[in-house]
Amino acid sequence: MRILLLIWLSIFSISGVNAQDIAGIIKEAQRLEASLNEKAAYNQFKEVLIYQPHHRQALTKCSELCSRISKREKSKIVREVYYDFAKNYAIKALAVDATSSDANAVMAIAMGRAALEKSGKEKIAAVKDIKKYCDLAVKYNPNNVVAWHIIGKWHYEVSNLSGIERAAAKVFFGGLPPATLKESIQAYERAKLIDPTFVLNYLELARAYKRNDEKLKAIQMINIAISLPDKTEDDTNIKADAKKLLKELQ
Repeated sequence: MRILLLIWLSIFSISGVNAQDIAGIIKEAQRLEASLNEKAAYNQFKEVLIYQPHHRQALTKCSELCSRISKREKSKIVREVYYDFAKNYAIKALAVDATSSDANAVMAIAMGRAALEKSGKEKIAAVKDIKKYCDLAVKYNPNNVVAWHIIGKWHYEVSNLSGIERAAAKVFFGGLPPATLKESIQAYERAKLIDPTFVLNYLELARAYKRNDEKLKAIQMINIAISLPDKTEDDTNIKADAKKLLKELQ
């Protein structure tokens, strides 16, 4: 009887959380993210899921934040745990709404981050899926800046695959979609137009311009990246990488 009472009280407590309460939790999560406290923001978004397990925004943000947090973890085991969390949140978000641009984008991010830890066949397998989710993200929202950035990264990396990796892709997966450095630059430029404050996009665009032997444009992108305010916890390290690249170009 006592157990049944506890269960009833638990259900009553959860159902008593109204839309205004959820909105307040999300607002606090957004404040924490903006103040560059991503783990605390992640915990707030997770709290939303206690009351509303199918809350799409909370699921996509949990996935996105897990992908970001994972990159900064020193332990490979901890990184892989966060990668799994990121992917699982994305799977749940897509189950809620497969036409959500953000849900498709965070799935592409999660798969991309996990692929960096892999090699050979597993890495090549992820490459095809990353492109699929990015294409869906821009299909459902042509102004999804994150999706355009990932498309830029996808073209940059795939166009730079070794002969051995391309051969493996052909043997195991029938090849990969065509990728070019030109399309990489175009996608990064599209992302830049949508969000001119996206620090990482400037660094990656600078790398693409450097590889394309456009030194002056690369330097210009780096200088913009360095001048921008931090919007994520990663931005300080991204700017440090940009400064290293600038020294190589000077």
